Amino acid sequence: MAAPSCPALLATCLVLQLATARGDGCSGFGNLFTEIAENSAHGSLVARLPAAGDAGGAGLQLCLAGADAAWFYLDGRSVRLNVSAGRALDREELESPVLMVALTCAEDGFSPVEYRIIVQVLNENDNRPHFQGATVLTHNVSELAAVHSVVFSTQAEDADGDTLMYVIDTASPDARFFRIDLPNSGKVVLARALDFESRQQLEVVVTAVEMNTKERFNASARVRVNVLDGDDQYPQFLPCTPRAHHGLTVCTSPVYTANVTEGQLQGGPLSFSPGSVYAEDGDRGLRAAITYSLLADQESGRFHIDNVTGAITLLRAVESSRSTPAISLGVVASQVNDANKYAVTQAVVRVLAANRHPPRFARPTYRAFVPAAAREAALLLTFGGHVLALRAHDPDFPEGVNPQVRYSLRPGANHSQLFQVMPNGLVVARADRLRPSQAYRLQVLARDEESGETANTTVELEVLWPGQAAPRDPSEAGPARGPPSPGVLAGALGALLLLTAAGLFLGVRAMKQRQRQQQTADRAALAIEKHPNVRGEI
Repeated sequence: MAAPSCPALLATCLVLQLATARGDGCSGFGNLFTEIAENSAHGSLVARLPAAGDAGGAGLQLCLAGADAAWFYLDGRSVRLNVSAGRALDREELESPVLMVALTCAEDGFSPVEYRIIVQVLNENDNRPHFQGATVLTHNVSELAAVHSVVFSTQAEDADGDTLMYVIDTASPDARFFRIDLPNSGKVVLARALDFESRQQLEVVVTAVEMNTKERFNASARVRVNVLDGDDQYPQFLPCTPRAHHGLTVCTSPVYTANVTEGQLQGGPLSFSPGSVYAEDGDRGLRAAITYSLLADQESGRFHIDNVTGAITLLRAVESSRSTPAISLGVVASQVNDANKYAVTQAVVRVLAANRHPPRFARPTYRAFVPAAAREAALLLTFGGHVLALRAHDPDFPEGVNPQVRYSLRPGANHSQLFQVMPNGLVVARADRLRPSQAYRLQVLARDEESGETANTTVELEVLWPGQAAPRDPSEAGPARGPPSPGVLAGALGALLLLTAAGLFLGVRAMKQRQRQQQTADRAALAIEKHPNVRGEI
């Protein structure tokens, strides 16, 4: 039966023919309290009105009115839910989970009576928890954050109001760095120390799970933790050498070296190796300013260091390289904002003798020989079978011997796999890899390690047959000879003395031997004469 409108109440009305046996009419109704689940279908029963008596009585007019009346309609003595495909009863979308409707009952000859129908919309678990914002959450945490402290919180929402529990996904990349002590709080605690120098970003997955529902709906959020640099590192001199130490990487400071010449001052700062004196803050994200100074000692007053750049300048010349061959300086680099954070390294200034002459070989070319042999190594020989010893003469040193000269084959030489020049000037060959009659030209370099000056010479090498002797020096062949050198005279005189001594020794030995033989013969003759069985011949 169609429901006539009630213009005055803007409500849903229905005219019913209800008999009133006791004549109570509208007074047979009353306030109704009921409930319905959210998301219920259209036409679901909300409430059933009370019966007023047998049929055939007076007619009643019922109307539903109020702000929530649109959710319901009357069907006979039933109040039913009024929803559609585009308008569902969603508890989370309502301003209040309780709907209130006015039920007006009008009876002929009586004033209308108004009652209340109160409907509570029951919650269903139709919403999953979710984290607000982006799918990847970002938090910044200082590397100085204390272990076991709360570093950030994650909060998810559940429109159904379900209680949520938070857990860390142990399969996430950096789960070992974090933990959650109170599951209901969402507060994430730092489980191990952070280190900006080794890791600047961490990633962990936090999951929110419903605790009091059978569905146990959950949601996850990927949390990206940016590790912020803290002032926990000391200055480091560069270039430093990283070394492992008890699971940590330690930066070992270099030793800087520079050369000065005795009695001289050079313009400008000293040039150090492996580079200029330089340090920087170990906290790469902070890079605090650095100031430089020298540790005070008896030689530090001879130098000046720029406290900003670290450049070291010689103020007073060193008089003698023999009395002061090197000066060791202690260099301190400290943070401007915290003098307690500092590093110390050593700068060695070597004092060189005045270098007026470069090293020089006595000859531009040397002849050398080596026999092919089965053994791996053999020394190169010169004329007469003497060992070839290359020497570069340096007049700046007594007797021309510069201890800083080092010998080597010129870089890029084709024969570096067969020959090697020792630091003392001896040349070693791989005799087992040589063949008789082969010839080589070796370019030998002598380098003064202090001054960097070099000298060159060439060794013309001939490979001999096994057992073949090195030839004599052609300059010594022939009858024409020059006056013997003092060395040759001394050698000849020594040989003559040896031969004379040997002759005297052999002569004395022969005389003593003859004397012993004569004494033996005399004793034998005397024994024969005295023996009783011996008689003379007549």
